Amino acid sequence: MKKAINIRMDEILINEIDSYAKELDRTRTYIIEKAVSSYFDTLDEMISDKRIDEIKSGKMEVFTLEQVASQLGLQ
Repeated sequence: MKKAINIRMDEILINEIDSYAKELDRTRTYIIEKAVSSYFDTLDEMISDKRIDEIKSGKMEVFTLEQVASQLGLQ
């Protein structure tokens, strides 16, 4: 199911999106959806880096699988 959203973008960026859409015979929405979807890999990396930093700084604790299983009474 698709849901409509409203966003504000720089006019130059919109023009670039429209150029790609026209060249590829696609809609503006299609181009934006593809761009956002592709950016998820970058966001995943950013989150991973943040979590690694939190572990290194002691803000987050790491548990082994055995510790988790024991805590849940699965042994």
